[in-house]
Amino acid sequence: MPGSPLIDFALTDRHVFVVGVGSGIGRACVRAFAAAGANVSCFDIDGEAATVSADAIGTRGRAFTGDARRLDDVRVALDAADAEFGPPDVAVDVVGETRWGRTIELDDDAWDQSFDLALRQFFNLARVAGRVMSDRRRGSIVAIASVSGLRSAPLHGAYGAAKAGMMSLVRTLAMELGANGVRVNAVAPGAVLTPRVEAMMSEDRRAASAANITLGRLATPDDIARAVVFLASDLASYITGQTLVVDGGATAQFPLSLRA
Repeated sequence: MPGSPLIDFALTDRHVFVVGVGSGIGRACVRAFAAAGANVSCFDIDGEAATVSADAIGTRGRAFTGDARRLDDVRVALDAADAEFGPPDVAVDVVGETRWGRTIELDDDAWDQSFDLALRQFFNLARVAGRVMSDRRRGSIVAIASVSGLRSAPLHGAYGAAKAGMMSLVRTLAMELGANGVRVNAVAPGAVLTPRVEAMMSEDRRAASAANITLGRLATPDDIARAVVFLASDLASYITGQTLVVDGGATAQFPLSLRA
């Protein structure tokens, strides 16, 4: 029925705190949450990028600058965001970086950087937001994982291992926080045509990648943002500890089968 809460994605006046809003998936999440009626705190290490994302949604957005790898930076930003929009109802983590190369040839710095950007900062966000949400006995935390954490990750092994760790942490946090009314989930994208990927990949390479995806195209950042909004919304009120794969069917294929 029209207007039924069972089909209502609205997040009117809820406070969503998004980490990693500089471009791509993060910026698409900001737009999607604002379109659903939420107030969005845009947190990024690049202050200018955070401001651009916040300004794009007008009075519903606020920009905050800091390094999510530092617990104090996350705590300070969440406190400042609370002063603007109230305690967070939703916290979303979008940070991650791929370092390419054979895994056994990665140096310690490259390995540590992948884990800092793909796992430590999510741990920090979950620690701060999880306490606030637990005290209020409600809230939703959503992490951007990756299919690279579900399958092998040739030439980006540190990233795959870190994202696998993120999905394990999501399940653990869901078990620990569920009694306090806090849900914790992840979205695992496949290949996404972000501005960075578009700059790195030739048109021919993008076409070759799309040919290996069941739906025949790379995802857009908006495809991923919609899944994030779903998990944050009341439509997913009985979903926790899960990783929603959003990859156009790429991982559903049996590797030796021929496509119909």
